[in-house]
Amino acid sequence: MVVTHGTLTGAAAPPGTGNGQAVTIGNFDGVHRGHRALLDRVTSKARELKIGSCVLTFEPHPREFFSGEDAEKSAPARLTRLRDKLELMAAAGIGRAHVARFDARFAALPAADFIDQVLVRGLGTRWLAVGRDFRFGKGRAGDYGALETAAGRHHFKLESVADVAIDGERVSSSAVRAALQAGDLRRAERLLGHTYTISGRVAHGTKLGRDLGYPTANIPLRRRPPLAGIYVVEVEGFGPGVASVGTRPTVNPLARPLLEVHIFNLNEDLYGEHLRVCFLEKLRDEEKFRDVRELKSAIERDVRRAQEYFARHG
Repeated sequence: MVVTHGTLTGAAAPPGTGNGQAVTIGNFDGVHRGHRALLDRVTSKARELKIGSCVLTFEPHPREFFSGEDAEKSAPARLTRLRDKLELMAAAGIGRAHVARFDARFAALPAADFIDQVLVRGLGTRWLAVGRDFRFGKGRAGDYGALETAAGRHHFKLESVADVAIDGERVSSSAVRAALQAGDLRRAERLLGHTYTISGRVAHGTKLGRDLGYPTANIPLRRRPPLAGIYVVEVEGFGPGVASVGTRPTVNPLARPLLEVHIFNLNEDLYGEHLRVCFLEKLRDEEKFRDVRELKSAIERDVRRAQEYFARHG
């Protein structure tokens, strides 16, 4: 998959879009089953029309931009890092992803200019799929009706996409976040269509886990995660383990959440490795213990319960 960046305003279509593209637009946080149905529709239509397939997405998330300095608290927790989101799009068969920088200039773009500069001239849109509730342009003034009018004028086809429901529940990023916050990983997996994962690069830590007999791979989290607590996990390529997502309230408390993973039967250093951690079951919430001895006893119980989980599901 080709990944391009920029606002697209005032620019010619990127190379490789000369025949036009089948396009969809959104944040695609989590790339859940609703997103996947939409991506499948885009790739299918692109094959039918013999044109490229493209996703227009945004960085940062528009709600993060409009939240300003309060984004860490008021904007929704991200389900996926940009890198992971793009990998999931590529796995769905999308040929191009354009990541538009969502800044003050982009937010101020009138709806008509968004259609003309971004969709038509920037992406070479020949076919477009969005939801009926899609809004765009300055003040969210653009809507599906505006796109219908523009489609005739600019000669592209427009298709509305329906919601996807699983067991009677509408699939959405908000629903996935709610499931993760509640510790309901099975519900989150049903909505996502895949196990929830966090990925990142291992950094040096304080070596507290090693001193306690349970060395951990520490992955700093740039943004607030949608879950917290102690979990049974599987680390792709390295095997089963137990992980903590939190701020370590007992010893050396942190200002920002950290993902700490203890991988069973692993004696090698992983500094600099990029790990993908799959969350399988929540064991408990993060706690502040009276001392290191209580903390070590809790870790021992967590490890034992995680090992029992794998024994049951082996």
